[in-house]
Amino acid sequence: MILINLLPHREAARKRRRDAFNAAIGASVLVGVLMAAAVYLYFQARLDNQSLRNQTLASAITVLESQIKEIATIETEITALRARQKAVEDLQSDRNLQVYLLNELVRQLPDGVYLTDMRQVDQTVTLKGAAQSNERVSELLRNLGNNTPYFAKPQLIEIVTGSVTLAPRDQRRVANFTISVRLLRSSEVQAAAAAAASPAGAAPAPAAAAAAAAAPATAR
Repeated sequence: MILINLLPHREAARKRRRDAFNAAIGASVLVGVLMAAAVYLYFQARLDNQSLRNQTLASAITVLESQIKEIATIETEITALRARQKAVEDLQSDRNLQVYLLNELVRQLPDGVYLTDMRQVDQTVTLKGAAQSNERVSELLRNLGNNTPYFAKPQLIEIVTGSVTLAPRDQRRVANFTISVRLLRSSEVQAAAAAAASPAGAAPAPAAAAAAAAAPATAR
């Protein structure tokens, strides 16, 4: 007996292949969506973690900035306290400075020189007086620059030829001078003495600068 299949088997086969293809596409789409969701959740978790770390760092930075401001304030207060302490120490060490000033001036004035005026502004002392000659003024400059630890940087500001009356018929020519010199504090004198006692400061200061400063100006 001969059996004849009259069903559309080709269309049924095509339908089965089409259904399998659609199922594969659907599975691929589902797998892709799941993978994309997994990647999104992974990176979102990392972003949340980094955001949390950034917030922690920002809080720590804020705390550190406040501490730095407190430290800067404390350093300013320490600097002010040190300045006050130094001012008090300078006042205590300079109590006898005027005595040293007058004592050294008496010692360093050469014969034939006398002072008519003395003024002090801060550490600068201005001396005015008269001398028998320009050489006496030069000697005074050398004495103030080399022979005393309490004076430094003597400078001849002015020297003018004048006359002084010793008697009704006795007038003599004199050199009227103005000199400025820096009066050293006791702490500076001690520091200079310590530097001179050390091997590095044992070399004597050259006298050329003092000689140049002591050169008398042209008389007016």
